[in-house]
This record gives sequence, C-alpha cells and structure tokens, in this order.
Amino acid sequence: MAISKAKKHELRKDFAEKFSEVDSAIIANYSGLTMTQLTDLRRSLREMDSTFKVIKNRVAKKALEDEAKEFGDLSEHLKGPVGVVFVKGDIAQVAKAVLKFEKDNDAFEVTGGVIDKSVVSLDELKAISDLPSREELLAKIVGSIASPSRGLVTVLSGVSRNLVQVLGAIKDKKSA
Repeated sequence: MAISKAKKHELRKDFAEKFSEVDSAIIANYSGLTMTQLTDLRRSLREMDSTFKVIKNRVAKKALEDEAKEFGDLSEHLKGPVGVVFVKGDIAQVAKAVLKFEKDNDAFEVTGGVIDKSVVSLDELKAISDLPSREELLAKIVGSIASPSRGLVTVLSGVSRNLVQVLGAIKDKKSA
C-alpha cells in the first residue's frame, strides 16, 4: 500500500527529529529477523535508553538531505531493509549489545553508524564496543583520584601504629 505524501513528510520530519535528539546512531540490516527477535532487541535497547526504528530508505535519505544535513554521509549505509538504533545513553554499552545481538542472529547485520555527527564504520564500532562502559571509566577515575589520599592515610596511620607498638614494648620491658 502506497504512503501518502503527507504521511511521508511526517515520517521524514519524525526521523530528522530523532536524529536531532541523539548523539549517536547505529545502522543495521534486519532482513530475516522474526518479530520475536526484533522485540528482544528493542527490549534490551530500551534498558540502555536507546530505540530501534525501522525506516523506509527513501524517506530516511530525504530526511538526511533536507532536515538533518549534518548526517548526510550516512545515506550510503541505507541499502536494503534498514533499521536505526538511536542511542541516547552510553554508545560503548549499546554498541556492545548490538554487536552481541548481531553475533547471535545471522540475519542481523550492522553496517555502520554515526557518533557525534561523524560517520563511523563497522570496525570503528567494534573498537568502541571494546571500550569499558561509562560507569567503569568513572569508577576508575574516582579510584585514581582517591588513591593518593588513601596512601597518605595508610602512611600516617602506620606512624601512629608504630608509636603504639614501641610504647607497648617499652611498657612490657619495664613491667618484666
């Protein structure tokens, strides 16, 4: 069934608006996936504040040309039945989940993406997925910041502990 021009314009506007709301997106070919598999993918992405949307290629290309020009280079990835993962959260965590889903489902194929308005290849997405998550990086930073003060506390407590041990030894020697 053909889509009216008004509906196409609405879809185009919605697609461009979704791109303006996110920093990153992943493009994937979903041909051959069952509805259950797509639902599982969407559910897992929702937990990471991301969404998977199926879009008509022509509508997406027009949206990128007319309303989201900064993502225009992404048009080359829009071939075949394509879906877009709109990432609002941590791109490393989402890329890891999407690539794991790709490994588990032969019918799903990641073709590329965009991060901070720069088009990235599949290899770059794989490299990003190998990065630790945002929470892990923050924990490492906090640990690095706390480490010198923890060392100072250990050294200072060692001095008082040694003093108490020396005083205890002197007390034991005098009482003996």
